[in-house]
Amino acid sequence: MFKRVDRKAENRRRHLRVRNRIKGTAERPRLSVYRSLNHIYVQIIDDTKGTTLVSASTLESGLRDRIDAGGNTEAAKVVGKAVAEKALEKGIKKVVFDRGGHIYHGRIKALAEAAREAGLDF
Repeated sequence: MFKRVDRKAENRRRHLRVRNRIKGTAERPRLSVYRSLNHIYVQIIDDTKGTTLVSASTLESGLRDRIDAGGNTEAAKVVGKAVAEKALEKGIKKVVFDRGGHIYHGRIKALAEAAREAGLDF
């Protein structure tokens, strides 16, 4: 009999393992990425206070007009640039990157590189 792999549980386990090492502070908040099949969401979080400082996703009306589909690398680049611009407006330049348990590849990599190009340091 075949045992079915619960991919959500595996991803959750990887994410918790990464989160044991990564903490966002007021000086250097955490850039957290969540990737679903159709969309990508990103937040900049201060873990000491437990507050979200900046967020962006493919569901935002301003970004939705600029992308065709929310689940590709082009959309990830747009979201990465948008979150970096919002962060710089609030005076956030340095962040810690939390890839959310996903490998640094594809949409996660595109988002990170776009955020770096737009001015975030990580």
